[in-house]
Amino acid sequence: MQLRDIQKLTWDNKVAKGFNTTDLPLEFALAHAELSEAFEAARKNPDHLGEELADTLLFLVSIAEMRGIDLDDAVEAKLAKNATRTYRRTDTGVLIKTDETLSSERHDGS
Repeated sequence: MQLRDIQKLTWDNKVAKGFNTTDLPLEFALAHAELSEAFEAARKNPDHLGEELADTLLFLVSIAEMRGIDLDDAVEAKLAKNATRTYRRTDTGVLIKTDETLSSERHDGS
């Protein structure tokens, strides 16, 4: 199933059931709550992690739909952008974008 299909099915379900379709801050809060539940599932009940991650995804695609964003296209574009980035590891082991990546992103407005 494509992300675009998930987005449409999720939206159709929200409309059919009378769930929130207009309050964007509420939808962000609910998505945050679901992500917190996924975190807790990962720590305490890993058998439920998949369901909690799915709940989080459903709220994210709803947010995209509220704003008229085709999340399928947005994810594809972001993956392509990430593929061009380069990183280096600091002395403490943290990965940071290289100067070339930062310079490129400044020029293209990223």
